[in-house]
Amino acid sequence: MDLIIGAGVTGLSYALFCKNDYRILEGDEKIGGYCKTTKRNGFVWDYSGHFFHFRNKEIERLVMGGIPENELVSVIKETCIKYKDILVDYPFQKNIHQLSKEELIECLYDLFSIEKKSYETFKEMLYVKFGKGIAEKFLIPYNTKLYACDLNTLDKDAMGRFFPYAEKEDIIKNFKSEHNNSYNNSFVYPKGGAIEYINAIAKNVDPDKIQKNISVIKIDKEAKTVLCSNGEIIAYNRLISTMPFPKLLDISNTDYDSKIYNWNQVLVFNLGFDTKGKDTENHWVYFPEKEYCFYRIGFYDNILSQDRMSMYIELGFGKNEKIQPQAWLPKVLEDLKKAGFLAENQKLIDYESLVMNPAYVHINQHSVQDVLDKKQFLEQYGIYSIGRYGSWTYCSIEDNIIEAKTLAERL
Repeated sequence: MDLIIGAGVTGLSYALFCKNDYRILEGDEKIGGYCKTTKRNGFVWDYSGHFFHFRNKEIERLVMGGIPENELVSVIKETCIKYKDILVDYPFQKNIHQLSKEELIECLYDLFSIEKKSYETFKEMLYVKFGKGIAEKFLIPYNTKLYACDLNTLDKDAMGRFFPYAEKEDIIKNFKSEHNNSYNNSFVYPKGGAIEYINAIAKNVDPDKIQKNISVIKIDKEAKTVLCSNGEIIAYNRLISTMPFPKLLDISNTDYDSKIYNWNQVLVFNLGFDTKGKDTENHWVYFPEKEYCFYRIGFYDNILSQDRMSMYIELGFGKNEKIQPQAWLPKVLEDLKKAGFLAENQKLIDYESLVMNPAYVHINQHSVQDVLDKKQFLEQYGIYSIGRYGSWTYCSIEDNIIEAKTLAERL
C-alpha cells in the first residue's frame, strides 16, 4: 500500500495517478491544504490568492474538465505597484517610463552602467541584472517584505522562472508598448474559489481512502510504519509525503543541519466590505514601501465582478516571529485608507485571518543540494517527498500535479 501524507493538491494528484492501493492521511478537517476557500455572507475568499496559469494542456484538461464552464471566469490580469503617489504597471522593471523624468533617467543610467560581474545571491542578482535604481526603488524593498529576510541569504535563482526578468532591450521597447506582459498574462478562476480546483481532482479519488483529522507524528524508516496522532500505527510499502521537508526529516529521525532550511510566514486577512471600493480594475497591487504593513493586496470583487469590495491582504514575517492577527487588523485598515484603497464610509462587515507557516521557502544552494541528498537517502526506505513544501522549492500548483504524476508513473 502507498500511504500518502496530505490531501492537498499534490497528495490528491498522486492518488489520482497511482496504480497501487493507497490511503491518504490529512491532518486538517478539510482537504485542500493551502488551496481552501471560505464562502460566507456572499464573499468568496481563498487561503491567500491562488490563480492557475496553465502551460500543460493535459493538466489543464484534468483540472478544468472537472469544473463546469459557466463556473469559470477567464481574466486578463491587471496588476500594479503603489509607488510613492502613483500606480506603476507591473512589472516595475519594464515600466520605469511611468516614473518621473528624474527617476527614469536615474534608472536608465544605472541600467546602462552595470558592471558585469558574477553573482551568487538573490540580492546581488538584482543589482547586476537591473542596476541600483530599479533594484533599490522596487525589487529589493518589495522582496524583502515578501520573504521577510536578508535577500543575500537567498539563492540567485530563488524564484526560478517566476521572476519577471527583462533585458535592456525589453525595457526600452516597452516604453511605447500598450501591453505590459509579465510571465503570466491571464488566468482562469472558479466562481466558487480555489477549492474548486481541489474538488475537480478529488472527485476522481476514492473518498473512502481519505482520512481527515489524522496527523503523522513519527515515522519508523526501518519498520516502514507511521505513528498517527490518534495512536494508530500504520504499515506501508511506500510513503508519499507532502509535508514540509524539514518536518519529514524530524519525524523520520533523519539527521540534517536545520540551519540550512529557512522560510517565512505570511499573515493573510480576508476582508469583506459593505460597498464597492474606488479601485474597480486591479486584481492585485504590490507595495514595496515600508510605510505600508502589507506587501500585496488583492481584489476578489474585481475578479468575480461583485458589487462589494472583497479583498485579501498579505503580510510577511520571519519563521520565528510570534504573530497576533488581531493586533494587526487596525494597522491593515489604517494603511488601506492611507494608500487610497479604503474610503472612510466603507464598513468592514466580515473578515477572517490565517497564518501560512511555512509560506515561501528560502532557497539557497545548500538547501537545494541537501534536499537532493536526503531525498535519495529516504528513497532507500521507500519514502518519497513531493510538492512545493515536500520538495522545498518555489513552484506552481500545476508543477505539483506534474511532479505527482511523474512519481506515480515512475513507481
